Amino acid sequence: MLVNMLTKVVLITGASQGLGAALARDYAKRGARLVLTARRPEALAELASELRAHTYVLAEAVDVSDDYRMAQLVERAQAEFGRIDVLINNASTLGGSPMPRLEQLTTSAFFELMDVNVRAPLSIAARVLPQMRARRDGVIVNVSSDAAVQAYAGWGGYGASKAALEHVSRVLAEELEGSGVRVVIADPGNMNTQMHRDAEPGEDLSHLPRPQDVAPILVELIERADAPFARYEVQARVRASV
Repeated sequence: MLVNMLTKVVLITGASQGLGAALARDYAKRGARLVLTARRPEALAELASELRAHTYVLAEAVDVSDDYRMAQLVERAQAEFGRIDVLINNASTLGGSPMPRLEQLTTSAFFELMDVNVRAPLSIAARVLPQMRARRDGVIVNVSSDAAVQAYAGWGGYGASKAALEHVSRVLAEELEGSGVRVVIADPGNMNTQMHRDAEPGEDLSHLPRPQDVAPILVELIERADAPFARYEVQARVRASV
């Protein structure tokens, strides 16, 4: 069941830049109400100010791994809007810049990768699931990477965390079968973003799609998702649309 976009509420993490900001802009143009969070308060405030010309925006700078503050934000959003229709777990960490090889990946960096990229998305999903279950409707979107399924030197820690996120997503979908809540894994592919520049300093990324090219296609896929589980490789669809 699709909710009218003017009543839809979308929570996006990692919303201050890159794909998160592009998704927020696309949803705002469609009239959806937004709950945005990111670690960079200045950039988040600037984006929220821009998007309030199109829709209602609740924005708060929170680290997704801070369970207490994320719980507060979800509670505030549900109190103000009465619902969260779409959760987009977009926030991620790289584990170092430039990306460390596995033999150089520190224990603390690996724990941070798993905490931010796997545990935090699951924790946030658990916060929004009760009201989604009650309405028998909702979409949980976990943003992944081709590094979850392909072996790239230097991307081992990040890729392992995204592989874990994908498996968690599949199990969650199994556990939610029959509830009306859908789970989507979104692999946007390589993009020309600051995060990718941080991962591979000095690399020419000008040939890669921009987040604003990827976001509208991903939003359409999310809005059309009616199966209990789906995994979308978005970049192929971006190239096909050019």
